[in-house]
Amino acid sequence: MDQAQAGKKIVGTEHWTRKGEVKLYLWQKHAGAVAETKDTILFVHGSSMASTPTFDLQVPGRPDSSAMEWFARRGFDTWCVDMEGYGRSDKSRDINCDIANGADDVAAASEYIAKTRGAKQLLVYGISSGALRAALFAQRHPDRVKRLALDAFVWTGEGSPTLHERRKKLPEFSRMNRRPIDRAFVHSIFNRDHPGTAEERTVEAFADAILALDDSVPTGTYVDMCSKLPLVDPRKITVPTIVMRGEFDGIAGVEDLLEFFRQLPNPDKQFAVMAGIAHASFQQINFLTAYHILHSFFTQPEPVYRG
Repeated sequence: MDQAQAGKKIVGTEHWTRKGEVKLYLWQKHAGAVAETKDTILFVHGSSMASTPTFDLQVPGRPDSSAMEWFARRGFDTWCVDMEGYGRSDKSRDINCDIANGADDVAAASEYIAKTRGAKQLLVYGISSGALRAALFAQRHPDRVKRLALDAFVWTGEGSPTLHERRKKLPEFSRMNRRPIDRAFVHSIFNRDHPGTAEERTVEAFADAILALDDSVPTGTYVDMCSKLPLVDPRKITVPTIVMRGEFDGIAGVEDLLEFFRQLPNPDKQFAVMAGIAHASFQQINFLTAYHILHSFFTQPEPVYRG
């Protein structure tokens, strides 16, 4: 831990930016003065919840439940953004908010952070469909990404038991722009792959935080993941990249991810399997494993090439 930052007060600040006429909500956390922080992290959320429940969760009796605070105490300036259609961001357009639209949101957030913070390159972490959004953003804007972390990522969908089941409801998802969510749905996230990998108190706190902001979410990411994969080309993702896969995660087959990893052109790349973790890494019992792997990748010295 960065001792200079560890004892300082965590500061949280709301921000707003626009993607055309669409208003987007951003949340920032850092320890002490922002000028004293080092690199800037942008966290990108998944299909079924806004950003703060995922990345700034507070669970009584469970220290370090907030990934933003954990990384802030280690000297990072941390940010997250609610995609269009989620949380506090604009929900007014009659669209299903697909992966490409989410990548546009990440781009708008990066522009705002660059203007506000002066951070021209970001450390970007995305989970589940947020990993797809982050990957597409990095493919489009490699100059804005210092390092890219893809957690619970899926490339072609081959070998994915989760997507196999989800495709059964594709006609329903395709007919509407939003789908309802409730507490039972949040529970299903933790029961579908390997029950017992998350504590009940964490799941309930996660559900409370999600449902305080949304009772429905866009269908676009589900439609894309069930019918339009692959959405990114690994050969065009030129930034240093880590692929993080939970041992029990059903969103992608291992061979699918390994082939994606093989095609990444930058030699500064890693593939990490997280033991005892299913889909929602930061809400799992072994969440500190995910933090450790991500922190190690984000603080890795840049390679020096000779000759």
